[in-house]
Amino acid sequence: MLTINFSPFPNLETERLILRRVSTDDINEIFALRSNPETMKYIPRPLVTNEEEALAHFKMIDDKIETNEGINWAITLKGNNTMIGLIGHYRIKPEHYRAEVGYMILPEYHGKGITTEAVQCVVDYGFTRMKLHSIEGVIDPENGASEKVLQKCGFVKEAHFKENEYFGGKFIDAVVYSILNK
Repeated sequence: MLTINFSPFPNLETERLILRRVSTDDINEIFALRSNPETMKYIPRPLVTNEEEALAHFKMIDDKIETNEGINWAITLKGNNTMIGLIGHYRIKPEHYRAEVGYMILPEYHGKGITTEAVQCVVDYGFTRMKLHSIEGVIDPENGASEKVLQKCGFVKEAHFKENEYFGGKFIDAVVYSILNK
């Protein structure tokens, strides 16, 4: 079975980005991400409505890092420490050497290749440092932009689950993409 340890916290760097630990200084940005209907359009989670809920989301992120159950990074542009998005490994299954990648970025940064760059970095970290065998991305089939990101990063469609989640008063589909460490 895989042994996971996120201490010390691994800051990551790409050509344009620094992926760093999320902190309480990021509460306003967490609120901006999680309260934005455009950002949350394809994520079946309730909108954050106040700073306390944003703080609770931060605490959940931090707790998962401390217990090695998951890891999230703040996406920042080099030269500017302001968080513009979140990315991480969720639902880590050490017994299967598998995790799920998830991400969100503020709408003004859509279409600039930032998400693709961050996903490539986090996938590389998952394979080289965490020693994962496979990484999946679970997306709303309506989210064409996210589908393109995963495809650009080498993910392959594995499944389309019909009406497998109930959110917002309706059943919604989910599509699973994955990539193997080969």
